[in-house]
Amino acid sequence: MKNLNETMQFQFNLSEQISTRETLLEVYVALKDKGYNPINQIVGYIMSGDPTYITSYNGARTKIRRLERDEILEELVAFYIKEV
Repeated sequence: MKNLNETMQFQFNLSEQISTRETLLEVYVALKDKGYNPINQIVGYIMSGDPTYITSYNGARTKIRRLERDEILEELVAFYIKEV
């Protein structure tokens, strides 16, 4: 029987996990290929949570929905701060 006072840990193989940055780049390319302004569309998605801001072309909508919006913001802020 499990001890309910202990915290369970979930572990997964990080090498198989697609990075947030890689996903954003793939979504960016898909949006650009379809003629959208990728920055505007990604911002619209982050602000609203509405996946229809992201094209389904090349699976971009499915890919971005695998990420939490706060993960996306964290990646963007971290990248921006590194560049300053």
